[in-house]
Amino acid sequence: MTFELSPEHEQFRRTVRDFAQAEIAPHAAQWDRDHHFPTDVVQKMGDLGLMGLTAPEEYGGAGLSGEEGGFTSLCLAIEEIGRVDQAMGITLEAAVGLGINPILTYGTDEQKQQWLPDLVSGQRLAGFGLTEPGAGSDAGATRTRAALDAGEWVVNGAKQFITNSGSAITSVVTVTARTGEREDGRPEISTIMVPSGTPGFTAEKAYDKLGWHASDTHPLAFEDCRVPEANLLGERGRGYAQFLATLDDGRVAIAALAVGCIQACLDMSLEYAGERQTFGGPIGRKQGLAFQVSDLQVMLDASRLLTYKAAAMKDAMEAGSGVSVKDFKQAAAVAKLYATESAVTATRIATQVFGGYGFMEEYPVARFYRDAKVLEIGEGTSEVQRMLIARGLGLPVE
Repeated sequence: MTFELSPEHEQFRRTVRDFAQAEIAPHAAQWDRDHHFPTDVVQKMGDLGLMGLTAPEEYGGAGLSGEEGGFTSLCLAIEEIGRVDQAMGITLEAAVGLGINPILTYGTDEQKQQWLPDLVSGQRLAGFGLTEPGAGSDAGATRTRAALDAGEWVVNGAKQFITNSGSAITSVVTVTARTGEREDGRPEISTIMVPSGTPGFTAEKAYDKLGWHASDTHPLAFEDCRVPEANLLGERGRGYAQFLATLDDGRVAIAALAVGCIQACLDMSLEYAGERQTFGGPIGRKQGLAFQVSDLQVMLDASRLLTYKAAAMKDAMEAGSGVSVKDFKQAAAVAKLYATESAVTATRIATQVFGGYGFMEEYPVARFYRDAKVLEIGEGTSEVQRMLIARGLGLPVE
């Protein structure tokens, strides 16, 4: 298996990079200051086809198969958008990985026809409600409940930290909920689609976050929220398995976002090290600083290769090329762990390179510093990744 990008992938990367530089980079700092979610630019990402890379043509997507490297293309897009603005990078990642993919993978024909065209075009967004005040990685601790009554699901509960869940263009949020109890006493977890505007469904005030200021993130409340029984997504009682598979893909996508962050840190550090003059010359000639910038290159290369490897495995698995789910899950966890922890380190190094200016919000390095930390938390913390990796090695870790 080779992880070298095809000429088509390289051309696609350049297209996304040009878009990011023209449509996002000039405004990212202002969006960050204003905590502004740029709906028009999100829809332009849809116009460029970024939301529909892996979606079938019948729903308006590009229909890129595993053999054509569809998932790798998505990771490249997330990397390039994240290189200029991590908030827009996570918006794209969540729009596809958490919004579109669960419907595409588990939805009925009717659900796909109803929701996917607008989501794939980028005119609308969807969220995925998993995390709760007392349940995140431990989905078995889910407290949100859904009970059938007269042909409708009645949903009660709360979700938190949900991306793309309360924007002006959000059309639906898929939520995990207890729908019963298994014979062994464990909760039966199912996944239910709740359209925006449904009575009893409230996207509460957006969070005041440390970073990702331009992304849309809300706590959600459900109080006797009624939706049709047909809004069950996938098989009843399979919600936990569905969310695990969704997160496997998401971990690789978050790794790609981290790669974009590290690339930005290297770009900014190289430019500043060549311009900033001290003691009669550029600071880049100082060995102590040059070595730190060299470390950025090492972290970038390693993170990118791990991420591309995992993306290539996903594409190969989709193409039926013999990659096992177990091997892909391991590769996804490794890529997510290494790339995200490297991104946090990279922003610390870049801030140090800039010295006092790195502490000033007028320089992008400060924004990347704030944005990076959550990469180690979202879609499975670093601790969860280490647990998964250890289990993949055969260790009975809990």
